[in-house]
Amino acid sequence: MKFSNDQIISVQGARVHNLKDIDVEIPREKLVVITGLSGSGKSSLAFDTIYAEGQRRYIETFSSYVRQFLGSLERPDVDKIDGLSPVIAIEQKTTSRSPRSTVGTITEVYDFLRLLFARASEAYSYNTGKKMVSYTDEQIRDLIVSEYDGKRISILAPVIRSRKGHYRELFEQIAKQGFVKVRVDGEIVDLEKGMKVDRYKTHDIEIVIDRLQVSKGAETLKRLDESIRTAMYTGDDVLMVLGAESNAPRYFSRDLMCPESGISYALPEPNTFSFNSPRGMCEQCNGLGHIYEVNPRKIIPDPSKSIKGGGIAPLGEFKKSWAFKQLETIGLRYGFLLEDPISAIPEEALDVILNGGDERFEVDSKSLGVRRQYKIDYEGIAAFLKSQFKESNSVHIKRWAKEYMDRIPCPSCGGSRLRKEALYFKVGGKSIADLAAMDIGELAVFFENLSGDIKGDQKIIAEEVLKEIRTRLKFLLDVGLEYLSLDRGSKTLSGGEAQRIRLATQIGSQLVGVLYILDEPSIGLHQRDNNRLIRSLKALRDTGNSVIVVEHDREMIEESDYVIDIGPRAGKHGGKIISEGPPESLHMHDTLTADYLSGRKDINIPTRRREGTGKHILLQGCSGHNLKNITASFPLGKMIGVTGVSGSGKSTLINETLYPIMNAHYFNGVKKPKPYKKITGLEHIDKVIDINQAPIGRTPRSNPATYTGVFSEIRALFAKTTEASIRGYKPGRFSFNVKGGRCETCQGGGLRVIEMNFLPDVYVDCETCNGKRFNRETLEIRYKGKSIADVLEMTVDEAVEFFEHIPKIYRKLKTIQDVGLGYISLGQQSTTLSGGEAQRVKLATELSKRDTGNTFYILDEPTTGLHFEDIRVLMDVLHKLVDKGNTVLVIEHNMDVIKIVDHIIDIGYEGGRGGGEIVCEGTPEEVAQHPKSYTAQFLKRELFPDELVTS
Repeated sequence: MKFSNDQIISVQGARVHNLKDIDVEIPREKLVVITGLSGSGKSSLAFDTIYAEGQRRYIETFSSYVRQFLGSLERPDVDKIDGLSPVIAIEQKTTSRSPRSTVGTITEVYDFLRLLFARASEAYSYNTGKKMVSYTDEQIRDLIVSEYDGKRISILAPVIRSRKGHYRELFEQIAKQGFVKVRVDGEIVDLEKGMKVDRYKTHDIEIVIDRLQVSKGAETLKRLDESIRTAMYTGDDVLMVLGAESNAPRYFSRDLMCPESGISYALPEPNTFSFNSPRGMCEQCNGLGHIYEVNPRKIIPDPSKSIKGGGIAPLGEFKKSWAFKQLETIGLRYGFLLEDPISAIPEEALDVILNGGDERFEVDSKSLGVRRQYKIDYEGIAAFLKSQFKESNSVHIKRWAKEYMDRIPCPSCGGSRLRKEALYFKVGGKSIADLAAMDIGELAVFFENLSGDIKGDQKIIAEEVLKEIRTRLKFLLDVGLEYLSLDRGSKTLSGGEAQRIRLATQIGSQLVGVLYILDEPSIGLHQRDNNRLIRSLKALRDTGNSVIVVEHDREMIEESDYVIDIGPRAGKHGGKIISEGPPESLHMHDTLTADYLSGRKDINIPTRRREGTGKHILLQGCSGHNLKNITASFPLGKMIGVTGVSGSGKSTLINETLYPIMNAHYFNGVKKPKPYKKITGLEHIDKVIDINQAPIGRTPRSNPATYTGVFSEIRALFAKTTEASIRGYKPGRFSFNVKGGRCETCQGGGLRVIEMNFLPDVYVDCETCNGKRFNRETLEIRYKGKSIADVLEMTVDEAVEFFEHIPKIYRKLKTIQDVGLGYISLGQQSTTLSGGEAQRVKLATELSKRDTGNTFYILDEPTTGLHFEDIRVLMDVLHKLVDKGNTVLVIEHNMDVIKIVDHIIDIGYEGGRGGGEIVCEGTPEEVAQHPKSYTAQFLKRELFPDELVTS
């Protein structure tokens, strides 16, 4: 397929990472999929070449003065890129780690909600529930005249409401301002007589501004106007009118005010509803929605122990210290010894131990025959922990204090993050917190039906805001996120969810002429929702943008306009364009991608399902997040697939309930599981292993060899060589992280950064070691003709052959090769590994350990970033694990995996509040027959392709 020059992005001579000096033409304003084996070079082309050059050009447009603050980007190793538009990359990274960031703030929907509530909400009193009112000064005057015409009234300015104090200075200040009377606790008194009130009682104090007979005469109206202005100024925009014949005051305010109780709110602004602003945030939790509260059961985990025996966990066992001396004094006061069980200590004594006390007392001294005085001056362990957590500057001390605390919803705001007043402004009968807690699907329905509830001028203002809210909610629905709520914290989102949120935000921005690059947007998305995602990407394309997607999903590839396949293999054996063209032409090419798409190759369905050991783990009464008190049974000795639409509750059940329980049982893990009632069967296995896709290291110094531990064995081997022994070299000599053996010029990094002032920094091989990381003396030590640096440059495939006769090293390397990572080099920086590669390195590390055949493995979407062929290799490894008697549980959407497991637990029916139930469970064949399961619809097509399937 040929395109004219103005229709393409032309990349010439790309050599980033493993790319083999490739040339490629990518059509503009099309949906283009880049596919290929994991590690073949897809991300190197899309992100490290095209996106990196787009970013570099963008930064180059700034002045040299601005660039010095922005930093600079390394030039990608490419000869030329033509036709490049402004580039936006949407990657699999969690949007924000800030506890203040939510789905609502990222998508800007919450910002529009705040604007809607500031302009079109109705306020209600938190005391009486009555609608709040506000008046102009003229309206107040007219109301007073109509209500009190011919009657005598007092106009008062409230200054103190239900607060303790003696208020001596306040009375003096009022007198200096020229006022002669005040009303204190319902009684009008003369200031000249001197005022004194009980400081320990709560008081209401109002200044008497004026006392007059109301009439419609001009003089009276003028006097009323002046008195109203003075009362408003003195009473902070609130005044009281008290009729001579009635003790029930009437309140008026320029702000919003409850006509019965007199409480007032400031007129709402967008910041009134912001939990990131002092004007809106809850004062107790500072807008976080939760607080940390000391848990006495964590301080005293075992009441049968004595204080001396370490019964108070933060203090530990007895030692001669001030704290234990105070506890002995408390014991004297309440009649117990530190050797007594804590359960025998009186309740009031425990209260002093936990919360502190300040008391003097006398005790008879039997030996001296006199009474001795003692003083308890004890802060209390709970109070001390709380103060250390809040005030200490030490991260270590804060973490220590946090061990004895529970995170609980803020008791003041109930987790809504907002101050009380903000929660009593309502639109359509709902507060902003009510709306933020709704699922996006439910929220969209609410706003579709809202218009009739907003009246008058507010409706004109609200319509534009409502239009923006509805549009953004539609985009979130289009990318399959109807189960999320706006108050969901962004750091709780998966990579796929965060990516789709950013995608929805970009669609909403309505930009034109932009190049979007996405990294597997289908991650975490059930097959049911895939079509909506593809439609969203096509909508982005149809508005005049170019969309490049790095993807392995069969449906995405088939629905794209153009496919670029990179390979033929991975690592050093990849980096070439092996086919390109429209998806319908793919089957004509002899590539692995074409083989799987055309059906020439397939992941075979097993002829029989495993019977398992007959034992199981039974988890009962799970109710975390949206789980509806479910009971799940996990049969052991099988491969279990946990399936269900996005947001149905899979991760809540497995990652947040089952795994923390098992981790605490086997390894004393501290993460608190979500609520559950009971678990049985843990005695049937001996450990649990969670293999996730978090990076294996966050610095370039971490690599597969160091992570798997094989580098320690290799260093020990080099230290045993004859030459190393003669020189007295120990294994540490062969570490690039330790002084002695490493190159000190680059400190073992292999690269040096050359600062070019106003130009981008340039990375060059260290001139001393030429990128070898080690000094000359270390590199002189050879094993079978290879230096330690040569070994780090080997691929795993090469290293397996090289170390074939060293069992300790060979076993670890062979497991890395077995999981399909033979192409990576031993010293490859961990920051350059994809999520799928990192997960497989972790899997290889676990596989290389001695196997008991009684382990429970948990993998969350292990197919992320994997090509069809990679999935086949990975599943072969997992099958071997199960064949040894282990249990493997995978949370998965990929039908190639689901069809080959032994047992499926399908959760649904929908996502969010519509989920949280076990729809069905059993073998894939049994689940495929379920009439209401969304998973069943797609599984049936895989297992029974000849049957007519209706979706």
